[in-house]
Amino acid sequence: MLVAAAVCPAPPLLVPEVAAGAAAELGDARTACSDALAVLAASRPDLLVVVGAADRDHRGPYPQGARGSFRGFGVEADVRLGEGQGVGQGEGEGPEGARPLPPALAVAAWLLRQARWAAAPVEGLGVGEPLDTARCLEAGREIAARASRVALLVMGDGSACRTLKAPGYLDERAAAFDAAAARALASADASALAALDAELAAELLAAGRAPWQVLAGAAEGAGLDGRLLYEDAPYGVGYFVAAWS
Repeated sequence: MLVAAAVCPAPPLLVPEVAAGAAAELGDARTACSDALAVLAASRPDLLVVVGAADRDHRGPYPQGARGSFRGFGVEADVRLGEGQGVGQGEGEGPEGARPLPPALAVAAWLLRQARWAAAPVEGLGVGEPLDTARCLEAGREIAARASRVALLVMGDGSACRTLKAPGYLDERAAAFDAAAARALASADASALAALDAELAAELLAAGRAPWQVLAGAAEGAGLDGRLLYEDAPYGVGYFVAAWS
């Protein structure tokens, strides 16, 4: 059963080494993410599952200890999923056969390391942005049934079309889409998250839609309350941090 969830944005720029001179611009977002992770730890979960968007080559489950890297962004920084949970691999190793973490899950691993996460075992799930709503909801229900007390760390961004300089240029529909997502996240409204239009989300480059709808499936019947801890659109991309408990 789902007992808590944290929703965080997934840009590698959250990692100060990647952001370099612009690191301070997302300082408030990092603080909010830390607060949301504290809510997860306080829920005393038996299992934490990290869910984030992934491309075709990185979809599917990731075991505790799977490694990620920010070397593709010009930074010699590596992370492991579930550091502090007794992961036994050597410095350069990961679980046998484990693929490298996609960027969204690597950012999550970095956040967990900063929080010194040790509250529960950690696993990851990369979901494809084209995954339809029904399958997202079913994946969430399956995750919630994995243990008596399940927590989710959900990594995903809103629209990338909020300004002229945004990755997807300016789309007048983007602000309303993000506002609807923010309301749903603020009130832990699983039905409203499930109702987000997948086709519109794809047009607006909203990579968080599928992970959020996995959360919606996991939260069905859980009776959680929500708080929106951060909302902004730096770089023309909607970023949200929320805590459900």
